[in-house]
Amino acid sequence: MISIRTLTSTTILGLMLSASPLAAETHPVTNEALADEQVFVYRVGDEFASIDPQLSEDVQGGEFIRDLFEGLMNQDADGNLVPGVATHFEANADNTVYTFHLRDNAKWSDGKPVTAADFEYAWKRLADPETASPYSWFAEEMGIVNISEVMAGDLDPSELGVKALDDHTLEVRLENSMGHFPLMTTSEPTFPSPRWAVEAHGDDWTKPENIVSNGAYILTERVPQERSVRERNPLYWDNQNTILERVEALVISDESAALTRYLADELHRTEVPTGQFGALSEKHPEEAVTFPRLCSYYYFINMTENTHPALLDPRVREALYLAIDRDVITNAILQGGEFPAYSFTPEATANFVSPANPAKEMTQAERDERAAALLAEAGFDGSEIELDLLYNTSESHKKIAIIVSQMWKQKLGVETVLQNMEWKTFLEARSNQEFDIGRAGWCGPYNLASSFLDLMSSTHAYNDAGFANAEVDRLLDEAKVSADPSANFTRIEEILTTEYPIIPIYHYAGVYMMDETLRNWPVNNVEQKWYSRALYFAAE
Repeated sequence: MISIRTLTSTTILGLMLSASPLAAETHPVTNEALADEQVFVYRVGDEFASIDPQLSEDVQGGEFIRDLFEGLMNQDADGNLVPGVATHFEANADNTVYTFHLRDNAKWSDGKPVTAADFEYAWKRLADPETASPYSWFAEEMGIVNISEVMAGDLDPSELGVKALDDHTLEVRLENSMGHFPLMTTSEPTFPSPRWAVEAHGDDWTKPENIVSNGAYILTERVPQERSVRERNPLYWDNQNTILERVEALVISDESAALTRYLADELHRTEVPTGQFGALSEKHPEEAVTFPRLCSYYYFINMTENTHPALLDPRVREALYLAIDRDVITNAILQGGEFPAYSFTPEATANFVSPANPAKEMTQAERDERAAALLAEAGFDGSEIELDLLYNTSESHKKIAIIVSQMWKQKLGVETVLQNMEWKTFLEARSNQEFDIGRAGWCGPYNLASSFLDLMSSTHAYNDAGFANAEVDRLLDEAKVSADPSANFTRIEEILTTEYPIIPIYHYAGVYMMDETLRNWPVNNVEQKWYSRALYFAAE
């Protein structure tokens, strides 16, 4: 196997090299000596579904999009809001009108200037029902004037409350006051799209030979289910402060295989396989890292007519919730600093007050006893229940599904049939509700409880459980116009631990093996919105 440290730079575009700050051989801010080669190679578990900003819906796609495109605002290493294409913004007195001022030196990779009209086009495209964006719900959460009517097809997208006042000024009108609106502009669905490229190439506009982007990198190669490559964009407005020349994402579904390749110097970053963090941190203390993330791992329960009849009884759903020993999963299986989850919203979420939850205070023996009593109270013999548990391909997902099915069998008598699917097939089965129980992971697109709890709306596109609760819908609507919606969110979490449409299992930690010379990974940003332009390799 060839070490990545021996790769040559012959594949790097000459123009990119000539624009590199590496001639100085030191970091332009820290003056730290830089490695001769600035090529970052990392592992992804699945192929991204899309890198179209308005169509992407997965973590892998988001990582690419933040490199290839740039939105109005970015985040720094601590998750704070910093300028992107917009240098600054202002709001009116009641936070219903935001005006963003765009820099005049932002360009697309084909040389065209980035204008406010590019954002107006992208946002209207996101809301347009003809686009059929799986993330169109995010446009509705943004609360832009006329968004619901546009999404329903009752108004033309031209009626959406976003307008380019001139090339460098974007005005956004909201239906209600929203002080956190600028936070939402760091999310990928709000990034600009080049209308001329989209219209010229249709669904193929994001292929390497067609793509036009405005971020720090351009897509130069994609081999489906194998690798994708992005290289520096010499026309990016801050290219002089970008150090990594090339970023390669290798699709490696098996975590253990990825670790082997990392230890053979073929990767600079990979996820730690389930249960191996302790041993790896002892052997490689400078390379094994863990930190909290704004993400939840959970199972959702199909509550539609297309489900096992037992799951329509909340006592059965609660029994399944209680019978899972989360400490075993986090401490004995995962072992990477993850946190047992009894609520959907992570406690690390800004301004979130977690409600009192009796289950959290019980011992596991008490939970197990209560679970068995609930099942009997509901009139079910667990041995009569057989449930399908759907998860996407991953060694970690498989291990968790196996241990959960064993817990349900041993404690309740419930049989579980495990169904493993590749990512795209898994997404389709989930959206069609072809399951009894399904695996899910959710990372908040911005650091507020609404970024999690909005998924519990009866109309939300990612409410795969089919859960509908009038009080939850009302509380979510009220939260959108409330100066302090924290009480609403606490109450919603209380309802979720009465109805149990989902079973939270753990809150994520970032658990990686990472090359010790890779600098500036944003471990303090719980949203983990990382940008390759901020990373670099120090000299060994």
